[in-house]
Amino acid sequence: MDHVRWLKDVSIADVPQVGGKNASLGEMIRGLSGQCIRVPGGFATTASAYRAFLANNDLAPFIAEALGRYRAGATSLREAGKSVRERILAATLSADMEAALRDHYRTLSREAGKEDIAVAVRSSATAEDLPGASFAGQQETFLNVRGEEALIDACRRCYASLFTDRAITYREIKGFDPLDIALSVGVQPMVRTDLGASGVMFTIDPETGFPGVVVISAAWGLGETVVQGAVDPDSYMLFKAFFDRPGIVPLLERTRGAKAIKMVYGDTQAERTRTVETSAAEREAFVLGDDDILTLARWGAAIERHYGRAMDIEWGKDGETGELFILQARPETVHGAASVSCFEVYTLKEKGKLIATGAAVGSGMAAGEACLLNGIEEAGRFRDGQILVAIATNPDWVPLMKRAAGIVTDHGGPTSHAAIVSRELGLPAVVGTGDATAHVRDGQPITINCAQGEEGLVYDGRLAFDRQVIETAQLPDPGVDIMVNMANPSAAFRWWRLPAKGVGLARMEFIIGGLIKLHPMAAAHPERLSPDDAVATRALSQNYESPADYFVQTLAEGIAKLAAPFHPYPAIVRLSDFKSNEYASLIGGKTFEPGEANPMLGFRGASRYYDPRYKDGFVLECRAMKAAREELGFSNILVMIPFCRTVGEADKVLAVMAENGLRRGKDGLQVYMMCEIPSNVVMAREFARRFDGFSIGSNDLAQLVLGVDRDSAELAKAFDERDEAVKRMIAEAIAGAHQERIKIGICGQGPSNHPDFARFLIEQGIDSLSLNPDSFVKTVEALARMREEARPFPGEGRGPASEIIAAGLRPSPEHALSSNL
Repeated sequence: MDHVRWLKDVSIADVPQVGGKNASLGEMIRGLSGQCIRVPGGFATTASAYRAFLANNDLAPFIAEALGRYRAGATSLREAGKSVRERILAATLSADMEAALRDHYRTLSREAGKEDIAVAVRSSATAEDLPGASFAGQQETFLNVRGEEALIDACRRCYASLFTDRAITYREIKGFDPLDIALSVGVQPMVRTDLGASGVMFTIDPETGFPGVVVISAAWGLGETVVQGAVDPDSYMLFKAFFDRPGIVPLLERTRGAKAIKMVYGDTQAERTRTVETSAAEREAFVLGDDDILTLARWGAAIERHYGRAMDIEWGKDGETGELFILQARPETVHGAASVSCFEVYTLKEKGKLIATGAAVGSGMAAGEACLLNGIEEAGRFRDGQILVAIATNPDWVPLMKRAAGIVTDHGGPTSHAAIVSRELGLPAVVGTGDATAHVRDGQPITINCAQGEEGLVYDGRLAFDRQVIETAQLPDPGVDIMVNMANPSAAFRWWRLPAKGVGLARMEFIIGGLIKLHPMAAAHPERLSPDDAVATRALSQNYESPADYFVQTLAEGIAKLAAPFHPYPAIVRLSDFKSNEYASLIGGKTFEPGEANPMLGFRGASRYYDPRYKDGFVLECRAMKAAREELGFSNILVMIPFCRTVGEADKVLAVMAENGLRRGKDGLQVYMMCEIPSNVVMAREFARRFDGFSIGSNDLAQLVLGVDRDSAELAKAFDERDEAVKRMIAEAIAGAHQERIKIGICGQGPSNHPDFARFLIEQGIDSLSLNPDSFVKTVEALARMREEARPFPGEGRGPASEIIAAGLRPSPEHALSSNL
């Protein structure tokens, strides 16, 4: 009987003998070492050894009786689990089992050139990491274990951890018989992450299931703080499709976490690890540089390809050698088997007072009474259906979390224990709020909202919300290309399942206002700022060489994230179109913005881009667009100029863009213009000779045609995009674009709100409609019904540009990007 096996000699087929964790380690050592992926070697005890341990100590009957009494209600879960653990810890390993452990440990130490090497001792259950169940965190891990006696004791403690309250409860939930499950113990040399860094990596977006990205969390020290949710880590998101492109680092997001603590080695075997505060320099720095981020992401993608499914991976960086290692890999169990065509959309129907924010887990909402717990020992106060509010959670909280409507924690990131368990249980959670326990009262009605993107929101009061199930698999053909409007990068991945032909309007303003928060001219000229604005600017840009670099990199990453969900289809990104009063609200804005009586018709859009008062800020916009296309790899990005009043103004803007690396036609760059001013329609053919396409902005066009302020409540009834005058202008714009053989679509609100207006546009031969994502399905279905009633539409397939348009918006599967993009 083999009591112990070297990891290099096992594979994924050996799960019944060494459990999911150890089998996966052996599989990677055997199958991925040729791809330069480092996995620490080591050894594992076998399931046979565990069963022999139970038999030699007559433990199986005792375990069955103790758990049977618990199921019958004769004893509590805590009492049953405690009695089993105590019996296991008092039992002895057989002489040959001890001898095998000592022999393998000595060999490991000799190979490392040390007398007593420090090892990590991890539990690996035979029912662990199955596609339908993740036992991650259910059993114990012991770090920095030194010496043979300590190793033997740690192995026995791993066996006992199979019967913690949390492990017993989880098996009961999943329907596993505890005596059908065996435990293997994995032993590996410690990677000196206590001196370096560690974290978790998903090869799928853990919130939305978008398969096109790798998401990495990183913190200083040993990785237990990340897994337990005790620390708020850095986060990095990368786009998989570009990993093999030379010179491309496709970072869609780089978020610096608080990283207030780290776990390091303790001074004695009694205290093998301890938690200490991080230094100010560690808190303010990013844990990983671009080279390490890209290496880890490539390794994650290679592991995913090897296993043929999305993976949840733990990694570490040795602080002595600087080397990266993969420490564990398991199947991702939440989204891996989910439908790619069916998803839920939640909409909040009321407004409430915001009391806390953090990282959103899931995309749902929940309302209920808060139960504020200071520790698991207070679990008796919790009632089913309450929202659990705690500093952090760990695996001991699982039985309680299963009864909750939602979770809120002070600490933890998207890969923390609270986040992982919440996803698996289908619960919305807001983690890493920092101070929710200080602002939420026990018993207070609250609502948690995880449907707005990456930021989770906690509101005072029980607010009403809607839940809609969207099914896209059977959507009919609407007879025209349908695209989507996007503004918020953090919410972009919610909609990846929609069968859209690209992004018809990506709004730059949300990225600047919501993420960057800094006026473009303030980034270009920080020397002109007031003392208070200068302090705020330095705080925002402290991890960058200059405020300009901060602005450019953050904007480029936000643009790329909007372009990613529907790549390789086009993403039409509109240059900034703030009004002067909106610009003034940004940091430094009051220094650079004029006071205007009517900002809607004032210094906005194209008129800013060549003007000395804003030109340096526009240069940063151009740098960001160029970086998103060339450095991050999104050549499917098209540029769109808003509110361009005259042909002469168009020429000036195109010249400034060309001076800053955005020359129309170079490297396939297409430049569009918003068609939203009557002059754009009257001079449609002249404008069309300067651009590759138009996108109708029906809101502004209706405002200027009808002379109605679209923001005026008093004139709301007079504002209608379906007015005959507006429709004639739109029809003329479509005709003018087609006469010059360029594409024309619409990105205004009209088609989303009014299917009959969408039908009118198709009848005129428009080439694409760009809709708000939440109205995508209903509009497509309405158009298909209209198409059935009158087939074909009078304008369907009409127009001399139809073949060009089709080629440009429908890249073939074997061709990553059409040459027409």
